[in-house]
Amino acid sequence: MCEWVLASASPRRQALLKLFGQPFRVHPAAIDERLPEVASRPALLGKKLARAKAEAVAPYYSDALIIAADTLVVVENRILGKPADADEAAAMLKMRSGRTHTVITALCLLLRQNGHTVRLTLDAPRTRVRFRSLTDEWIAWYIQTGEPFDKAGAYGIQEYGALLVEAVYGCYFNVVGLPLATLAQRLEELLGWKPTTPPAPGEATRTSIRV
Repeated sequence: MCEWVLASASPRRQALLKLFGQPFRVHPAAIDERLPEVASRPALLGKKLARAKAEAVAPYYSDALIIAADTLVVVENRILGKPADADEAAAMLKMRSGRTHTVITALCLLLRQNGHTVRLTLDAPRTRVRFRSLTDEWIAWYIQTGEPFDKAGAYGIQEYGALLVEAVYGCYFNVVGLPLATLAQRLEELLGWKPTTPPAPGEATRTSIRV
């Protein structure tokens, strides 16, 4: 089987990819990830960014599967990126208090053979997330955890941010940053991948970092 390469430095994506039981290399993509404030077709924007990440990493490998993803948090076509400071984080959270927003994680799989790209797939599954009504005290508490500042939309659903969420409609892991069901389907199609015997408890999947 060809080498797997994750074009992301996200520890959350790395942890999720380990579930597939396949050793992989971590090679973050160096691209311009500045986002527009508004996008009429956010799924298309996400696909463009995920593809750009995969294609930025691809030339470093002759035979490999490049896996790249890009997560967007969307409210009425407004794109919420990572907050610059506590005030911006508070505004993002207050905007969604008691409301439902959309999370799109675009996924690009790029297959390299003999130094050439032979297959490329793009997906952009959507998940709807509803926040419960948040008081100013709850928002201030969450900001003090430090979680909002490195996450799109100023929250992480898999950590303290779970306390803000009332309901999830769709793939939970799409919100975390890697749509696992979609990824499994594409791996089967591209590589004929099948799950293997799970590792023993506590046994880590080998990874390496190349920048």
